[in-house]
Amino acid sequence: MRLTRADRSVLSDWWFTVDRLMFFGLLLLMGAGVVLSLAASPPIAAKYDLEPFYFVRRHAALILPAVAIMFAASTLTPKQIRRASLVIFIVGIALMALVFLVGPEIKGAKRWLQIGAVSIQPSEFVKPAFVVLTAWLFNESQKRRDVPGIELAVVLYAIFAGLLVMQPDFGQTLLVTLVWGALFYMAGINIVWIGALAAIGIAGVVLAYFLIPHVASRIDRFLDPASGDTYQADRSLDSFLHGGWFGRGPGEGTVKNVLPDSHTDFIFAVTAEEYGLIACCILLALFAFIVLRGLSKASQEPDGFIRHAVAGLIMVFGLQALINMAVNVGLLPAKGMTLPFISYGGSSLLAMALTMGFALGLTRKRPMAGRLARRADAHGDEETERIREQAA
Repeated sequence: MRLTRADRSVLSDWWFTVDRLMFFGLLLLMGAGVVLSLAASPPIAAKYDLEPFYFVRRHAALILPAVAIMFAASTLTPKQIRRASLVIFIVGIALMALVFLVGPEIKGAKRWLQIGAVSIQPSEFVKPAFVVLTAWLFNESQKRRDVPGIELAVVLYAIFAGLLVMQPDFGQTLLVTLVWGALFYMAGINIVWIGALAAIGIAGVVLAYFLIPHVASRIDRFLDPASGDTYQADRSLDSFLHGGWFGRGPGEGTVKNVLPDSHTDFIFAVTAEEYGLIACCILLALFAFIVLRGLSKASQEPDGFIRHAVAGLIMVFGLQALINMAVNVGLLPAKGMTLPFISYGGSSLLAMALTMGFALGLTRKRPMAGRLARRADAHGDEETERIREQAA
């Protein structure tokens, strides 16, 4: 089937308006995830007495649903993305609360819901919805003084971050806080507010250090390796030394046999040992390309909501990748955060597909919407709202 601009089908319209370079970059990451899962997961399967390619098959089976979710989300209009985000946020927060009642406790944390044979981590799906809603609220607060956008954005953050801390999931709390703070800054809020929030954030980290032994232990081991067990961090660094520039070859790595989370948190270390630093640099360049491409698209958007939402979604993707890689090379304490589209994890894969699907949908070419948005800036409040409704 040949697509043409004269064809007004959903697929044809999507093909000629979506950022195809970013889309294919994301598909490359998904393909790399299957290959690297093949390298990293067999030793983990053996530990659980599963067949060698158990995790590989499960990871590969989720690629098609992930692509479908990304495509479906990218066909939505900005207004539909806002509405979908509201529904996802409400349902996701309810499920996060339900986790404390019926969710299993795994490694001292309650983050998952078990539905039959399927395990779901609701917080992963709340992240993109939270970013979109926060961007919309901040943008509304700039346009309309009668809308308590800042106050509502603070409430949404308090609810989401509070539930994450209770799980506990401090890595995701840090990620959400960084993105929310960046959106707060981008919205042009008074510098006094930003300073106050930064002080609160620092106070929160200090309190967590003194009140939560788990947090204190990780920070202490990071600052002073001699103060505790740094086994995973040491083995991860060993993988980079063993792999050199070109790696030891597929399947020849040994560090994955002793790393407990080689198929999730430390898959970047497995990549270094088996495929070498050059492969790691290529992977890093692919992440950087997608991030820079997304931020460039965001900067070109005339609509404030779309500009902020795209920047926030891309930051979720980019910061999560950055934190994971930084942990693998010893620049940050271990946080239990997956590498987007690469690490094993169904909720992470599908939720990141939703995140980037929203970003692709918001950055689709809308020449008429751009012109209408620019016209809106030159009119009064009532006319502005009418024109912006057309633009959306």
